Amino acid sequence: MRADQAAMATELVRTMGERARVAARQLAVVSGAQKNLALNQIAEAILGGARSLLMENAKDVEAAKKDGLNAAMIGRLTLTEAKIQQIAVGLKEIALQRDPVGETMEAYERPNGLRIEKRRVPLGVVAIIFESRPNVTADAAAICLKSGNACILRGGKEALSSNRAIAERIHEGLTAAGISPDAVQLVDTTDRAIVPALATAEGLIDLIIPRGGEGLIRSVVEAATIPVIKHYKGVCHVYIDKAADPDIAVKIAVSAKVDGVGVCNTEECLLVHKDIAPKVFPRIAEAFRAKKVEMRADQLSLGLLQNAKLAKETDWGHEFLDYIIAIKQVASTDEAIAHITKYGSQHTDAIITNDLIAARKFIAEVDSASVMVNASTRFADGGEYGLGAEIGISTDKLHSRGPMGAADLTTYKYIVTGNGHIRV
Repeated sequence: MRADQAAMATELVRTMGERARVAARQLAVVSGAQKNLALNQIAEAILGGARSLLMENAKDVEAAKKDGLNAAMIGRLTLTEAKIQQIAVGLKEIALQRDPVGETMEAYERPNGLRIEKRRVPLGVVAIIFESRPNVTADAAAICLKSGNACILRGGKEALSSNRAIAERIHEGLTAAGISPDAVQLVDTTDRAIVPALATAEGLIDLIIPRGGEGLIRSVVEAATIPVIKHYKGVCHVYIDKAADPDIAVKIAVSAKVDGVGVCNTEECLLVHKDIAPKVFPRIAEAFRAKKVEMRADQLSLGLLQNAKLAKETDWGHEFLDYIIAIKQVASTDEAIAHITKYGSQHTDAIITNDLIAARKFIAEVDSASVMVNASTRFADGGEYGLGAEIGISTDKLHSRGPMGAADLTTYKYIVTGNGHIRV
């Protein structure tokens, strides 16, 4: 990186950060009703501008195809009328949620008469760096607005035209509600120097959230001098226990892989108890072959999975984000948990079973942000959790974990009220 590029990026981030801090002070005292008005105005602006959004998105998709982006990435990049409707619905759902700002989390009185209150407050300014999904521009803006935070958004170069168009609609909605457009700022450049400039903007940005591939996330973490919330990858497991209902097991094992292969909550590894494997493997294999899913299995499973390849050590713990799955037989729930502990990413893991003891054991011992029982890993999503949308999924344990909604972008302050109290 050239010194002049770094200097220009630092200056741009400084300017945006200073404007964001002014907007954040305004947002901290804006009423919940005014924030909800802005969210609804943004939703209407996006719906009203759907045609122009699709036209701008088409430019991005055409360029992505010329650049050789894979089908999964192009699918994430592409907007449709239905996706635009979903964006608007998500915005309106967030507007209907309770306002976390100002909520009293805890209050009590000390023996000396001091009243102690723990109250939710916004973080301040949040930066989000993301890749190909243009809907993240709207989702991130909405959750930051609901939680009273100003935000600086830096999308991927492949979605620049789409993101610009969405940001314009966001600014329309903010202005209509009497909120400064500086509350949501889009970095309108593809210069890579912006990423480390954002990650080191101490005093201007309070939190940075990278959403995208592992390479992007690690580069942000390595550069950052401000707090980062992230997950590196989603190596999600589905474990079919010996006490599973075979029909439910087959349905979940197949759907969790094929219904969205390019996302972080897709199933990347299937573990099956040896006692039920003969009942479910042939059906699962048939369904995977029909969907052209490449199966990479352990030696023990090859005989039950026609056309499967022998798995390599590198296939365990790998995030394929493609029509590929690793498959292994295990002799017990303990072995399944040990495999997940060794190769998982603490994102989302599922057990399929009718054995309550096995389910409880799995829940207690699998240390992941989301643990599913008789449900697909694909439900690990802010919208599915009732958050309206999500700012991202965290596998950290501080400050938030799992799909993050508006409340996860708040911190708290203590308010202490006395009556002339002094400490002696």
